[in-house]
Amino acid sequence: MELLVVFGRLLFSSFANVFQKKLAHQGLHPFFIVMVSYLVLTIICIPLLWSFNPFTLDQTFWVNIFFAALLDMAATLFLVMSLSKTDLSVFGPLNAYKVVISMLLAMLFIGEIPSMQGFVGVGIIVLGSYFLFPPSTKTTGHALLHLLLERGVQYRFLSILLFSIGTLPLKNAVIAGDAISTTVFWCLIGFPLAVIAHTIFLKDNFTKDYEQSKKHVYQFLYLGILIFLMQYMTMIVFSKLLIAYSLALFQLGMVLQVFLGYRLFNEKHIIRRLAASLVMIAGSLLVLKA
Repeated sequence: MELLVVFGRLLFSSFANVFQKKLAHQGLHPFFIVMVSYLVLTIICIPLLWSFNPFTLDQTFWVNIFFAALLDMAATLFLVMSLSKTDLSVFGPLNAYKVVISMLLAMLFIGEIPSMQGFVGVGIIVLGSYFLFPPSTKTTGHALLHLLLERGVQYRFLSILLFSIGTLPLKNAVIAGDAISTTVFWCLIGFPLAVIAHTIFLKDNFTKDYEQSKKHVYQFLYLGILIFLMQYMTMIVFSKLLIAYSLALFQLGMVLQVFLGYRLFNEKHIIRRLAASLVMIAGSLLVLKA
């Protein structure tokens, strides 16, 4: 049953990224896309408030869900900004760096020093990412530097960092509450935060984006449903599996994203990027096992 939930989560996450990328390519600003997707999530979640009693949730839940929602909303902003500038077949494999960042955070804040196997796994992930871009006269000998200088890749790393930090309060929230209450308040708290971010940074773009978005109502509806299902299944996984095992299983989605980038967006170098993904998955598993 857990494996079915994980694979469902992978599918919903990958197709949510497809809709986010399509909307960004249609001229909508990433901040607006995130704000409207959270609006759809709010509409979905309000009726679900009657499926449980919020007044039984303790202070531990509320503190953790607030910080989880805050970090994940900010991470989603950078995620959509990354998708607007980066191939999906590059965006997906970079998810392997989530275990690298998690390992570094554990080293810095809880003194958890990985074994040599963990460092070898990191090296394999870096090696795999080296092959995401094809060699050219401009990047020969500097492929990794070229990767790191890509603005979309930088946004992706920022989103991974924020999601990785947010994983801990999210796990604590689902333990203090349950999967459905954590998902509902993750969505409801995220919406006003997304509105605040849009108002502060892009208030002058609202009219233009609003008029443009009228042609894409169904895409926003599908995106909201996909994000809700993805988040709910993530909460189920977190409530039943260790975070490390959850992250390991989530790495499998990068292969699907490479394929979707090739099929839906005509992205190139699919064989090279599939091979890089498999190498990065192997590195991720080594890190997590260590």
